Amino acid sequence: MLKKNYRYQIMLMMVIMVIINYIDRGAISYAQADIIKEYGFDPISWGAVLGYFGFGYLFGSLFGGILADRKGPKFVWILVGIGWSVFVVTTAFAGDIGLILFGGSALTGFAVVRILFGFAEGPTFSTINKTNANWATPKERGFAVSMGLLGTPLGAMLTAPVAVGLLYFTSWKVMFILLGALGIIWVFFWSRMFTDLPEQNPKVSKEELEKIRSVEDLLPNEKVVNPQDDSIRWYHFFKNPTLVFNAFGYFAFQYINFLLLTWTPKYLQDEFGFQLSSLWYLGMIPWIGACFTVLLGGKISDYLRMKTGSLRIARSGLAVVSLLLTAICFMLIPTANSITGVMVLMSIGNAFNSLPNSVYWSVIIDTEPSRAGTFGGITHFITNTATIIAPILTGFLVVSHGYSAMFTAAAVAAAIGMFCMIFVKPGQRQQKVKLKGGMA
Repeated sequence: MLKKNYRYQIMLMMVIMVIINYIDRGAISYAQADIIKEYGFDPISWGAVLGYFGFGYLFGSLFGGILADRKGPKFVWILVGIGWSVFVVTTAFAGDIGLILFGGSALTGFAVVRILFGFAEGPTFSTINKTNANWATPKERGFAVSMGLLGTPLGAMLTAPVAVGLLYFTSWKVMFILLGALGIIWVFFWSRMFTDLPEQNPKVSKEELEKIRSVEDLLPNEKVVNPQDDSIRWYHFFKNPTLVFNAFGYFAFQYINFLLLTWTPKYLQDEFGFQLSSLWYLGMIPWIGACFTVLLGGKISDYLRMKTGSLRIARSGLAVVSLLLTAICFMLIPTANSITGVMVLMSIGNAFNSLPNSVYWSVIIDTEPSRAGTFGGITHFITNTATIIAPILTGFLVVSHGYSAMFTAAAVAAAIGMFCMIFVKPGQRQQKVKLKGGMA
């Protein structure tokens, strides 16, 4: 049966997938007390356990983006969906694997499993970008990207009640087994409803396809997707200052995002003495505002694009203002004297941080949509150095200077990102590209 707006169902399924992703990667933070007790990790070792994920994640993002361009996003989705689900389950046995196979080192066991888990999850957002480049209409690019990214704060928010609930009724090992099973279920349904291109999907109507492939709404410096264009090489990314600065701007978002995801539960327990039973709702609070602003940011960016005709105002201008406000909020957190003040500032700061989340991916599609996967992968590779730096650096900062240094570092990261986005000039002059059988 033909659907009027089938692309929205594709977007919704990607939101669900990102939610599962974030619950999978964030659940370990709520199991930290049990894992630390069982294997005797100190704060620096625990920071390493959290940071190992990033080593695999950044290489996975690069690999996934290139593979999505070459083999199509559907192949990548199925491959990595099964992969990350398997490694989520394996997390339950990571410490024991280390004790048995790696010289009695539980830490090494977690290192191996977390790196492989990160590698399997790494292709997620570069493949989302390739999917949006293929499926979104030109005037919906910002919104389409923000829909995919909605799963980031929503998944992070739901991690708290899901993880705490599972830990309450089961053990931390059973929790990871159940979460892995959930990923396999998503892969099954996704494989039945998704195709690489809307032209290949029998549920996409002719009218909807015309909207997706319309060039009427393109600005003069935007390009239409051309999957057959082989003239753009991977190294062209580094010849374009816009793409490079955009990647470092995105680093700021990811630093703060991963910092809150991994260290908030331990911070609340250590600084304010909260028990696990209280974290199911406290862990949600920093993400509530972000669930709204990530969508709002996509809408604002698309509105500014149509209103001003300037991609620079719509994309990088929005990011600069948002990152400035983010930096101010996180700089003020150490001055707060109560849990209420801390949570309010953390929530507002994270909401501002998520407001331009769609911008970083939209810039790639605006600039070179035919290489959205590859360039998205390179961007994510650079960005996700933050998934290593944030948790590991925080472990050292907490030991040396206390938790206030954690928030100061987040403010510095936001300021660096703001500076980089000033130099981002999205899009390029549209050129005619010779296709097989004619001209585009």
